[in-house]
Amino acid sequence: MPVFRQIHGGMPRHGQTGPGPSASRATETLATRLAWECRVQITTDGHRAYLEAVEGAFGMDVDCAQLQKIYGAAMENHSRYSLAKCIGCDMKTVSGNPDPKHVSTSFVERQNLSMRMSMRRFTRLTNAFSKKVDNHAAAVALWFMYYNFCRVRQTLGVTPAMEAGISNHLWSLEELVGLWETVEAVA
Repeated sequence: MPVFRQIHGGMPRHGQTGPGPSASRATETLATRLAWECRVQITTDGHRAYLEAVEGAFGMDVDCAQLQKIYGAAMENHSRYSLAKCIGCDMKTVSGNPDPKHVSTSFVERQNLSMRMSMRRFTRLTNAFSKKVDNHAAAVALWFMYYNFCRVRQTLGVTPAMEAGISNHLWSLEELVGLWETVEAVA
């Protein structure tokens, strides 16, 4: 997920309808990485597995809100992949005291769009899929490192990692590949 001082991110959803192990794993990992002095605010969509995962990972020590979009009727004469128009949102406080100014799923939706547009394995009807889950995980990890450490954002003027104070310079692709080679040599 993109690196920001104010964390915005999403959790993987693998078609589960109940409490999902992948949502729980992702949330527990997030909780261990956010051992900061500030209180964490999380916004989820209406997927129930996220609510249970957030409670399991953070307990009540989190400001959590749920934001569900309300869609109108599907439009006629549109292709089968056209979305219905969003006509509103319903926000509910789940725990703590989330700041309504920061209750949003827009950051993760934009990040997911960037990932889908940059990696064809995430688009519909493509032949650029990963046959092995390890290859898929490696491609995603490599893309996130590039996205956060090597690519300057127009809105920030620096990389997200530099903005968050995690890195003091723009990483080159050589540094990124060198890090990958170092990790593989240790493993």
